[in-house]
Amino acid sequence: MPFRWVLARPEDGEAVERLTAELRVPTAIARLLSLRGITSFDRAASFFRPELTKLHPPAGLKDMDRAVDRLVRAIHDRERVLVYGDYDVDGTTATAIMYLFLKKMKVDVHYYIPSRHKEGYGISEDGLKSAIEMGAKLIVSVDCGITAVEEAAYVKAKGMDLIICDHHVAGDTLPDAVAVLDPKRPDCTYPFDGLSGAGVGYKLVQATLDRLGLPADEAYEYLDLVAVSIASDIVPIIDENRILMREGLRRLNENPRVGIRALLELIRMEPGKISTNHIVFSLGPRINAAGRMGEADKAVQLLIAESEEEAKAAAAELEKVNMDRRDIDKKTLESAQRKIETEIDLDTTACMVLHEPDWHLGVIGIVASRLVDQHCRPVVMLSTVDGKIKGSARSIRGFNIYDALKQCEDLLLQFGGHEFAAGLTMSTEVLPEFRRRLCAISTDCLCQEQFEPEIRIDAPIRLSEIDARFWNLLNQFEPFGPCNPKPVFASDNVQVVGAPTIVGKQGHLKLKFTQEGSEYAFDAIGFKMHDQLARLREHGGRPVSIAFTLEENCWTDRFKTEHRELQLQLKDIRYEATDAVLV
Repeated sequence: MPFRWVLARPEDGEAVERLTAELRVPTAIARLLSLRGITSFDRAASFFRPELTKLHPPAGLKDMDRAVDRLVRAIHDRERVLVYGDYDVDGTTATAIMYLFLKKMKVDVHYYIPSRHKEGYGISEDGLKSAIEMGAKLIVSVDCGITAVEEAAYVKAKGMDLIICDHHVAGDTLPDAVAVLDPKRPDCTYPFDGLSGAGVGYKLVQATLDRLGLPADEAYEYLDLVAVSIASDIVPIIDENRILMREGLRRLNENPRVGIRALLELIRMEPGKISTNHIVFSLGPRINAAGRMGEADKAVQLLIAESEEEAKAAAAELEKVNMDRRDIDKKTLESAQRKIETEIDLDTTACMVLHEPDWHLGVIGIVASRLVDQHCRPVVMLSTVDGKIKGSARSIRGFNIYDALKQCEDLLLQFGGHEFAAGLTMSTEVLPEFRRRLCAISTDCLCQEQFEPEIRIDAPIRLSEIDARFWNLLNQFEPFGPCNPKPVFASDNVQVVGAPTIVGKQGHLKLKFTQEGSEYAFDAIGFKMHDQLARLREHGGRPVSIAFTLEENCWTDRFKTEHRELQLQLKDIRYEATDAVLV
């Protein structure tokens, strides 16, 4: 399927020229800054120096004083505290942060993670019963609780206190808790509302340390867990998330905790080279697999492990769970693809609603995301659990799936999420009407062009502009992620040098490009782009246009000497002269 190239346009076109002159940087770098809303010298200086001293004071979160008062009392009185988390990566890392901190403060602390399949998301009846049975005086919820109005009332009636640390959108009524920490609550004036659940918990740790008169850097030992949560929960990597992510990555690479080190060793990933992508595609999915398969406790056990032996055992268990998850993923994807082939007319369907009673609830979100990537349209995947239909929805740019579900609210027993992802529950009898209504909503909102895969081009560039200084400046944009994506460049009239080849079992295209004015040819690789080889040969050596990101290729030769060189990672190739629209 051909890609539609979309050239991003800065809102302030004059800022590019101004930043180029004031910062003395290449135009492409100034353009990248402007696309991120950075239009002044001072903001650029702050962007290029994301330091922990620039984090917002935690006291700015509504209810922080009340939360700290209660937590300090629990620390001084050595009360029994239950940390109540969630089963995804954000929830388990947040649980680990709060558990480890309170344990270090000599609190009698325990944790509880609900079962995705038996209890679902949020504070559950079973979890509260567990708190009562263990005699907890205080419950600290992390990454959940903002909509737990009835549950908070139950906690209060049973003589326990509740502190909520969440980052999800609040309902019409806030829970009646000792404190509700959530930068998204309507009456909170905190300057940044994009924190992860673990990030909100980290803020509580920071504020508590300050109240206790302890050094601020004692909180830094949890930054690796915060980084894992930020990367895995797809929160915006801007503002203080970018600071937390950058410093967390530094800690992961320089001094990973024993549990994460054990997992890295198991999957043969070397500390010192871990990036956001490594978390998103390797570490995060393994930690997440435990919750998806109904055993999220195993993820927490890994993250709070103290001994190497304990850590290696937990890592091995987690890897086994992940292998099982992968197998179920594969079978579910194949089943969904068969259903699409036999039941869906893609020419007339703007949103796919797929239901199979036996699909595993823990993997349908992953599969829905893959189907969105394949078919470029919203997907809702549904399974049947205990007589109810439950599922996950994933969407594309331009279609807010949460708002669409809101329009179907009368058909749903429960739903929640955001623009691109949501979860939902309904009775079996309403499925046909739900499918009809959601498809009608999506048909009204989406046009055919939106079903075509697109590549967002950040900046046109000539290959001669790419040198060591450009690469050093580009590195300072890291860590990449939502709202700060890895830049995609485009170059017209580039020439293939030599004979392209196919390498690797999955068919990667390997070749070299040059352009008039460039001093040398750049190595390039197009992952799984083997189908382009025949087109390149048919094109007969004429110039092409390419879309690509810049990468540093590192390898060690047989003399154990490390080599580094820049290479272009191809996103697409255009062959027609009329396609060269970026200059």
